[in-house]
Amino acid sequence: MAKKQKFYVVWKGHQPGVYGSWNECQAQTMGFAKALYKSFDSEAEARKAFLDGPARHIGGSPAGAKSKSSPKPAGMPSNASVIWDSLSVDAACSGNPGVMEYQGVNTRTGEQLFYKKFPLGTNNIGEFLAIVHALALTKKQGLNTPIYSDSQTAMGWVRKKHCKTQLDHNAQTEELYEVIRRAESWLHQHSWSNPLLKWETDRWGEIPADFGRKG
Repeated sequence: MAKKQKFYVVWKGHQPGVYGSWNECQAQTMGFAKALYKSFDSEAEARKAFLDGPARHIGGSPAGAKSKSSPKPAGMPSNASVIWDSLSVDAACSGNPGVMEYQGVNTRTGEQLFYKKFPLGTNNIGEFLAIVHALALTKKQGLNTPIYSDSQTAMGWVRKKHCKTQLDHNAQTEELYEVIRRAESWLHQHSWSNPLLKWETDRWGEIPADFGRKG
């Protein structure tokens, strides 16, 4: 008898989502600190579990814990208020300033929608540019998709249409400053109706666009 196919949910990994083979799951979790994943007998069950979040199914334990689902602790915040049909953005910086990168992903699936990297920048600049990139992308698509960011600073800069950075403007950062100028110009020349929403890390865990390099 052929072995029944398993489906794998990756809640925390390189690209969170639902996968149809162990090899795909392993590719998303290998080398990722505190990865969260688990296998399920059907795709429908796996997709529901992905939306539920890991706490219901593995109790928040890392590395694909095999234990049965633990009851939800009393008073533990629910992620039910997350708008899953949305776009999430985040930035990472190796040093501050340092090599900076940002990305946007589908909040529900973790699918990467865009990614940029610069040789020198700051985390706040990356967060700002990621939001503007998301706004421009959805504007081009004719959508008003909600956009999540975990940076109040960057969201404030976007609303004021100005990147209030103190990063030195020199030959090494000229390319980045040119991108900042284009982003500010876009904000001044366009309107948008996308809700800019704060990702509540304390309640929901790391934002889906997180690069997973903390700790």
